[in-house]
Amino acid sequence: MKIYRGVFSPIQVNTYIVTGNGKECVIIDCGCYGGAEEQKLEEMLSSGGLKPVMLIDTHCHLDHVFGNRFILGRYGLRPWFHEGERYNYNNAPKHSMMFGLSMEPPPDPEGYLSDGQEITAAGLTLKVIAVPGHSPGGIALYSEADGILFTGDALFAGSIGRSDLPGGDHEQLMENIRERLFVLPPETVVYPGHGPETTIREEMEHNPFFTQT
Repeated sequence: MKIYRGVFSPIQVNTYIVTGNGKECVIIDCGCYGGAEEQKLEEMLSSGGLKPVMLIDTHCHLDHVFGNRFILGRYGLRPWFHEGERYNYNNAPKHSMMFGLSMEPPPDPEGYLSDGQEITAAGLTLKVIAVPGHSPGGIALYSEADGILFTGDALFAGSIGRSDLPGGDHEQLMENIRERLFVLPPETVVYPGHGPETTIREEMEHNPFFTQT
């Protein structure tokens, strides 16, 4: 697996371009905002010689879906996400105004992902792990073969996702991280929706949300 990361929008979201065969790629959480960032994403893809074949949203808060309309127009791809995210997705333009930003209504999804589903694309196999709590339909994407986990906004280096937005539930998020993510091999590398990468071991041993409870 090869991973490219772009940090986009004023909210500084991590957008991941992931390939297993060096030719095709999966885009995770396309957050590019405006023409300059869209061009940067295009340059990342072209410099790697990569063709996008799938777009996945770990959840549908506005910062994770800013670029979905661009991806449809430029590459003909509609997003996949968990059905529990329909409210957030449909209301992303309204929510963007709360941050002093704007966006057009995002395109309809290609389809919905479910817990335990295995996605095979671009030479990758990614397992969907449902981790609601930050948002109702939040998911993580796990590559067992590569020891890689994309956690969206569920788990960060030294922190967890906020739970004070519509559909959030702090206790549910804590339980899901413990029971669904911390059961993975400790050496698993975590790529979150914001901030630097970490490992499952690091978060189990040092994340203050878990070491102080």
